[in-house]
Amino acid sequence: MTLKTLLSRPGPIVAPGIYDALTSSIATDAGFEALYLSGAAIAYTRLGRPDIGLVSMTEVADVIELVRHRVETPVIVDADNGYGNALNVLRTVKTFERAGASAIQLEDQTLPKRCGHLQDKSLISASEMAGKIKAAVDARTTEETLIIARTDAVAVEGFEAAIERASHYADAGADVLFVEAPRSQQQLEAVCKALGHRLPLLANMVEGGNTPMMTAGELGALGFKIVIFPGGIVRAIARTAQDYYHSLQANGSNEPFRDRMFQFNDLNELIGTPEMLQAGREYETFVPPKGASKKGNAA
Repeated sequence: MTLKTLLSRPGPIVAPGIYDALTSSIATDAGFEALYLSGAAIAYTRLGRPDIGLVSMTEVADVIELVRHRVETPVIVDADNGYGNALNVLRTVKTFERAGASAIQLEDQTLPKRCGHLQDKSLISASEMAGKIKAAVDARTTEETLIIARTDAVAVEGFEAAIERASHYADAGADVLFVEAPRSQQQLEAVCKALGHRLPLLANMVEGGNTPMMTAGELGALGFKIVIFPGGIVRAIARTAQDYYHSLQANGSNEPFRDRMFQFNDLNELIGTPEMLQAGREYETFVPPKGASKKGNAA
């Protein structure tokens, strides 16, 4: 089922953050119908660095392809600010769509960008961002690939300016609107009141961020159609990894940590090792049907 079709159903879509093929497969197995490939999560895991514009477009495209080889679940891809101007956006959208993105999110920050819940951000003009949205719409090959317009104006120009910018981006052809980092439940409600009649809205839940934490059900009741939890998996895994390494250093063994780990065979079950080995055996013993021709039928 496409993301566009999912949006036509009642209730919110919950898209957990992923950063590679393994997390995408685990999230899919958990029952999620959409995933969110977070630029911040890629920066954290591939570079071990913050989300401050260090990840390149091609690095993200590589991850999209690996995720798409593993799962068919619709993937919303964080494309930062398109990695440049409108011409860069044209290339980014074509590349990400070809790699398998179901939706491509663009933001109105300058270069280099910052995580949406960091301070000291700066913005391009609303008209330049509208041009980027138009470029994204022009670049996609199908309307099934959605363009998500994000504004970071709440932290820079204020809440009312953020609403004005989002409305401008809707006029430019965006499919989904994302007002980043509202500061209160009242502001979340105001986003829905001002923009919900125009396009589907996306809400971002960041533990310890600027927006109050709410459940997907609560946000759906306000009027949001997509709820993302982009960095939660990295924060969970990083905490677990820290505990694991401290335990190994202290004990010289994994035994004290064993009940918090997959055993060898359990992990192989999770990643599909038995099925892949069986498929390999079937190819090894394949016998072509008699009379089959490698060249096909002659004209």
